[in-house]
Amino acid sequence: MNSVTGLALGRIAVGVASLAKPDLVASSMGQTPSPLLTQWFGSREIALGALTLVASGSARRNLVLVGMAVDGADAGTAYAAIQAGHLPKQTGYGLMAVATGALLSGLAGLRVKKRKTLTA
Repeated sequence: MNSVTGLALGRIAVGVASLAKPDLVASSMGQTPSPLLTQWFGSREIALGALTLVASGSARRNLVLVGMAVDGADAGTAYAAIQAGHLPKQTGYGLMAVATGALLSGLAGLRVKKRKTLTA
């Protein structure tokens, strides 16, 4: 499985968990349970993951880029929350690591696709 497909499936899994168990997901992210916000997050993840899975060509590439932008924003938001004292450092750095890992996974998927296109 390539990194883009794995990332898309991971987004869907996180999204489903966020919709089904919003209190648990919010707590694991160091937040006061807020079902509405957690479910909004889950819906975003499911939509982005599902669209990435079914897209191809430049549409898939563009969805990967959108996902990378979202993941970068998530990492930046986690960092800002640490600095503002809204998240404990351990939780915040963990969330930053997940978001940065997702961003790098998208980048790796784009690079693999580019290499395959150049060598084909």
